[in-house]
Amino acid sequence: MGRPLSLANLAAFHLPAGCWGGACIEFPSCLRGFIEAASDAILDGMSTHRRAAHGTNVERQSERRMARSKGRTLGSPATASDKSPQGERLQKYLAHAGIASRRHAEELITAGEVMVNGQVVREMGTRVVPGRDEVRVRGEVVRPPDERGRLYVLLNKPLDTVTTARDERGRRTVLDLMPEEWRAQRVYPVGRLDRDTEGLLLLTNDGELTLSMTHPRYALEKEYHALVDGHPPREALERLAQGVALEGETRPTAPARVRTLRQAGPDTWLALVIHEGRKRQVRRMLEAVGHPVRRLRRVRVGPLALGELPAGQARLLSDDEVRRLRQETGLAPVE
Repeated sequence: MGRPLSLANLAAFHLPAGCWGGACIEFPSCLRGFIEAASDAILDGMSTHRRAAHGTNVERQSERRMARSKGRTLGSPATASDKSPQGERLQKYLAHAGIASRRHAEELITAGEVMVNGQVVREMGTRVVPGRDEVRVRGEVVRPPDERGRLYVLLNKPLDTVTTARDERGRRTVLDLMPEEWRAQRVYPVGRLDRDTEGLLLLTNDGELTLSMTHPRYALEKEYHALVDGHPPREALERLAQGVALEGETRPTAPARVRTLRQAGPDTWLALVIHEGRKRQVRRMLEAVGHPVRRLRRVRVGPLALGELPAGQARLLSDDEVRRLRQETGLAPVE
């Protein structure tokens, strides 16, 4: 703060050293002057200290503003932005990405299974900026939902689930299988699968893509695996490949690609690839050649494959899958 009051600096306050012994007859007035001078020095020192402190605070505030402009808070590692007021909370980010519900996401964070920019994060207040911060769960990179608000979901629809957003009879719908965060983004099924048909179903809030995928001009291939009654002979498979007449329709089906996968006791698994979308078409085709369907699963739509996704589970499409899907339906890539 100011200079210390000691015999070493008495001269600075203009008080003769002899006054301290009481020899000076003007001691009271000298002492008064000494006190006034010392007070001025102390106040001057305090003022200097305040100015220095103020300068430090100004510099500190400037540094904070610069840090915020770079997307991180001063004092946090340059590789993370977990304290930044920007972005969204980590558990919400994980829920939006379809990794887990918010409650489960909090459990993952607490367990140390989530990393942000290479650092394990356990704090619930952590924030991340989608597209800038890298988030990993158990070592796997978490890809954020499309930044333009478009969501593309691939669902393995289970049996006894209706392909609709709402069912007046109270039956389970495909939206009941979606996380709340995805439903809030108003995703809807593209096309439909019967209640007793399982497999790949796309849900999205991209209306442009939905219109293109359901337009006859861009008829995407759809591949089904069907467990049928009996062992279809070559003649039955050839009829399917050439196109068959369906009951109640005058125009036969378009040629299909069909092959035998394997036999299962008295039944057979077949693979059929079609590009039309008539009501219950595969079931009606197989019924027409005398081998009704016992079980039916859709495994592919255009470039999208079901893979090993468990029944009732869903995942987001990769950037490459979205690009290829839009390309095959005549749409420009998402920018």
